[in-house]
Amino acid sequence: MGNTLFDKVWDAHVVDSIKDGPQILYIDKHLIHEVTSPQAFNELKERNIPIARPDKIVATADHNTPTVNQHLPIKDELSRNQLEQLTKNCKENGITLYGLGHKYNGIVHVMAPELGITQPGMTMVCGDSHTSTHGAFGTIAFGIGTSQVAQVFASQCLLLEKPKSLRVSVNGKLKKGVLPKDVILYIISQLGTNSGTGYFCEYAGNVFEEMSMEGRMTVCNMSIEMGARGGMIAPDETTFKYVKGREFTPKGSEFKDKVADWKTLKTDENAVFDKEYAFNAEDIEPMLTYGTNPGMGIKITETIPEENDASFEKSLTYMNFIKGESLVDKKINYVFIGSCTNSRIEDFRVAASYIKGKQKAQNVNAWLVPGSQQVAKQIKEEGLHTIFENAGFELRQPGCSACLAMNDDKIPEGEYCISTSNRNFEGRQGQGARTILASPLMAAATAIEGRIIDITKHLN
Repeated sequence: MGNTLFDKVWDAHVVDSIKDGPQILYIDKHLIHEVTSPQAFNELKERNIPIARPDKIVATADHNTPTVNQHLPIKDELSRNQLEQLTKNCKENGITLYGLGHKYNGIVHVMAPELGITQPGMTMVCGDSHTSTHGAFGTIAFGIGTSQVAQVFASQCLLLEKPKSLRVSVNGKLKKGVLPKDVILYIISQLGTNSGTGYFCEYAGNVFEEMSMEGRMTVCNMSIEMGARGGMIAPDETTFKYVKGREFTPKGSEFKDKVADWKTLKTDENAVFDKEYAFNAEDIEPMLTYGTNPGMGIKITETIPEENDASFEKSLTYMNFIKGESLVDKKINYVFIGSCTNSRIEDFRVAASYIKGKQKAQNVNAWLVPGSQQVAKQIKEEGLHTIFENAGFELRQPGCSACLAMNDDKIPEGEYCISTSNRNFEGRQGQGARTILASPLMAAATAIEGRIIDITKHLN
C-alpha cells in the first residue's frame, strides 16, 4: 500500500515513537505572535529552560496591531503591553521579529509564505488555529495551544498522536464568479463543521491544481472550520514558481535540489485514505453564510433552510434571519476585505477589477486591510489604491483587523458585515456583530450596491 502526501511528510519528521502511542515530531519552523507566546516564554523562564532553536522561530505582530496611524504609540493598553512584551522576549532570546513598522511585518500566515519562510515538505506550527494556511505548499502545518508553544520552545519537537487521513476531491469547471473562498465554503456547508475532526485533509482534483497559491492558501486556511487538524495540497510547478526567488528561499543549485525533493511529495496512486469525499465543480456557486458557524452556508441562489433544531433557531435569532429567506437584497452597512484568509494581492486585484469606475454605496463602511506591508506595497505599485480611494473605500494598514476585533476595528452591535474572514461566530467581529462570510468579489459588489446582490447576474 502506498503513502499519502501527509504520511510522507509526517514520517520524515518522526524523531521517536511510543509503542501503540504518540510520536515525537520534529518541527522545522515555529511561527509566533504577540497573543499566544507571552505565557510560554514565562513558563520557560520560571523553569530556567533555554529556547532550543531560536533560529527556527520567526515572530510577527499582527492580532492586536492598529490598522490606522501605526507610527503613533498604541492607545489600547493591553495591545501595547502585548507588543512590548513580544519585542522584549524576542530580544532576550535572539528570535527574529518583524514588528510593527518593519517592511516584513504582517499577518503571520501571510508574511511567512510571501517571504519564502514556508516551503514544501516542512512541519510548521503556530499558536494560532489558522496555521493550516501553510498546507497549501505541501507542508504539515497546524495550530497549537500555549503549553505546546512552550514545548516547541524547549525542544523543537511535539508529542502527538498521528491524525487519520481524509481526501476531498473537486473536479470539473468552476462557474464564472466562483472563487476559492466559495469552493471551501461550499465544501464546509456540505460536510459540516465536525466532518474533519481527527483528520488531516488533502485537497485533490483539477480545481485545486488549477488554483493559484493565493487560492490554495484560502482553501487550506479554512480546513480548520470543518474540524480538520489541517489541510494540504501537493506541491507542483505552481508552488515551485511561487516559492522561487523569495527572500528566504534557497538559491541556485540548492533550489534545484530542493525542487527535485519536493517533486516526490505527492500521494502514491495506491495510497488509501481513512475517509474520502468528492464534489463536482459545476455544483458550486458564489456562497454566503447565514448563521453563526462556517458550515451554515448557502449558494447565492438558495434560501435559508427549514431546519428544526435548538442551536439552529438560536443562530437565526442572533442573525435576525428567518427560515426560507433569501439573502439577496439584504441591506449591509459594513464590508471587510482582509484576514489571513483573503488579504493577499490577488484578493485586492479581484476586488479592484469589480470596483473600478464605480462608487461605494453611501450607507457602507468599507475597510480594506492588506495582510502585510508587502501586500500594501504591491497595492500601491499596481495603482489599486487609486481605484479604491476613488470609489470611496478605506484602505488601512496591515493587521488581523476586523477578523477577530482584538483592536479598534469592531463592527457595531446589530450591524451586518460581509466579511472575507474565516469565522462568523457570535461576537467574533465585535459584541452583537452579525458576520456573513463571503469571497472578496461578493464583498466588493456588496460595498458598491449597499446590499447583497446575485453576483452571477452582474458579471460580463
